[in-house]
Amino acid sequence: MSIDQRIAELGITLPEAAAPVASYVPYVEANGLLHVSGQISFAEDGSLIKGRLGEDMDLEAGQAAARRCGIMLLAQLRNALGSLDRVERIVKLGVFVNSHGDFTDQPKVANGASELMQDVFGEAGRHARSAVGVPVLPLGVAVEVDAVVKIRD
Repeated sequence: MSIDQRIAELGITLPEAAAPVASYVPYVEANGLLHVSGQISFAEDGSLIKGRLGEDMDLEAGQAAARRCGIMLLAQLRNALGSLDRVERIVKLGVFVNSHGDFTDQPKVANGASELMQDVFGEAGRHARSAVGVPVLPLGVAVEVDAVVKIRD
């Protein structure tokens, strides 16, 4: 089964890859690794998912925002590679969570993106990860996720 078939089976529709909002590129390939810039939390309708975990957003909403970041990562991967079947392994995700100072469940929020990668890529979707709480993210979004991906020629 191709990855596109797997995504369809999971009921996921990939959006267009987001254009950079500042002075950077969306991805860089170096030595067989694709480094994907941080993808912020966009809802299906294209609106931003904003909020701060532990303040005006609960854990479940944070996990959903992280999943949406993962979907944006998949869109960037497809844009960069032409086909998601070129993904050999998700090596690492970096997850940044807009968090109140008392919120400590960043790893649980990050599971929204991590579990998506495992659902899509199976064992090749298991990865190393960072989950970091920050006081603010660009445009006030709830979550941002970047990735390092090993690719096939």
